Amino acid sequence: MLSEIQTKQRFYSLDVFRGATVALMIMVNNPGTWSHIYAPLEHAEWHGVTPTDLVFPFFLFAVGNAFAFVMPRLQQAGAGAFWKKVIKRTLLIFLIGLFLNWIPFVKWDGNQLVFKAWSYLGDDGELRGIRIMGVLQRIAVAYFFAAVIIYFFKLRGSFIAACLILLFYWFLCIAMNPADPFSIYGWFGTDIDKSILGAHHMYHGEVRDGKALAFDPEGLMSSFAPVAQVIFGYLCGDYIVRKGKTPEMVNGLFVMGAVMMFAGYVWDMSFPINKKIWTSSYVVYTTGLATTIIAVMIYLIELKGRKGWLAQFFDVFGKNPLFIFILSAFIPRFTGLIRIANGTRDDGSTIFTTPLGWFYQHICKPVFPEHLKAGSLLYAIIWIICMWLIVYWMDKKKIYIKV
Repeated sequence: MLSEIQTKQRFYSLDVFRGATVALMIMVNNPGTWSHIYAPLEHAEWHGVTPTDLVFPFFLFAVGNAFAFVMPRLQQAGAGAFWKKVIKRTLLIFLIGLFLNWIPFVKWDGNQLVFKAWSYLGDDGELRGIRIMGVLQRIAVAYFFAAVIIYFFKLRGSFIAACLILLFYWFLCIAMNPADPFSIYGWFGTDIDKSILGAHHMYHGEVRDGKALAFDPEGLMSSFAPVAQVIFGYLCGDYIVRKGKTPEMVNGLFVMGAVMMFAGYVWDMSFPINKKIWTSSYVVYTTGLATTIIAVMIYLIELKGRKGWLAQFFDVFGKNPLFIFILSAFIPRFTGLIRIANGTRDDGSTIFTTPLGWFYQHICKPVFPEHLKAGSLLYAIIWIICMWLIVYWMDKKKIYIKV
């Protein structure tokens, strides 16, 4: 078991890593317009990985890192304290995610506000509803099962469990549909998600042949591998704490990261790297890359003492990560109820936009009139700066909100 002195060591680099991940999550989720985004800021259409596809697994990896500092205290407190802490945090994160999917509970229908029902019939006669799963819900589920496995199976058992989870998911994909296991139509999880969640409570952002499909990239059946991602993050965090701020620890991280990246690439040949169904090869590859990046950060920040402005910028995000992520989603949803006249249609009816939409259209877009992607990126950067000002003020006031 880790000593109290070990778990109280301050690893500034881990705060920076977590903060950078959260900042990038906020940026890719808040472009000026979804119609004009630079390729690196978009997800891979299906197989493959872009820089944006690294953000979510990095955050789950960071969740595991942080848990390495908490677990010793939970083990000392006993099973009762463990279950109370983990269940409370899981439910809170999941319900906040569901809350964000539903708020602001009303929407504009013509010129009046109407209640957003849990389920309802659309104008085309199709059943519609509030999405059940999402980013925070996936974090909650992965955190819960990873925490239970780590608590009861300890280090070696957790590593074995993570490997078995990844192998089992690979087997499940192939066994359920040997002919076409990894396509959006052939992947087994969608039909099961539909039967449990209901198609109308799933994400409909994947368009194929002009039709929006009921396919949830944060659905139930793609939630196996993220559990392993959190476990690997925990094992990495435990290794960092045990070895301390030494060259030996950094070298070990480099070797582990390189081995896992190579293994992920090799596995990609038979189990394609794919974020949207969160394949096992995707977990191994992104874990390896995250481990390597953390090794670089520890070397530069902890061993060389290079705490430049960029590290300081991301550090404050890392101190209130879930809170600022939630706030960044909360504000656009509520300000979306405010309508601002923004021209007229050919039939004389008024075109409305939101305050944030107006800001993009009239402030950011005109800066780069010939480069719409640049204007969209400018909006995202300004949004990041606004969120940073909030967490910077909170850090100065020593306000840290734990979710």
